[in-house]
Amino acid sequence: MERARFLPPSDFGVARLASRSAVVIFSMTTCCMSHTIKTLFHELRVNFAVHELDQDRNGREMERVLLTLGCKPAIPAVFIGGALIGGANEIMSLHLSGSLIPLLRRAGAL
Repeated sequence: MERARFLPPSDFGVARLASRSAVVIFSMTTCCMSHTIKTLFHELRVNFAVHELDQDRNGREMERVLLTLGCKPAIPAVFIGGALIGGANEIMSLHLSGSLIPLLRRAGAL
């Protein structure tokens, strides 16, 4: 399996996990912004997967990988169709502009 070109060779499974579902959220169980994004997607009836970094033995390393990809803060990090979309600010901006639903439909998450 070929690695995505935008990830470093030792991505601690971020690329594999990000491509497992149409929508993947890298989260922490105690993060209020992660909770907000998961709640929004649940209310929109999005088919999404969540990977809780605070429950993964490589969570800290995965968080560093997300930071190197440009997610600041690293959590939540949302991938749609295998592409990093960003964090809570980016998702909420897309939602408020009306661009999120079409993006989710194109990825097959709705």
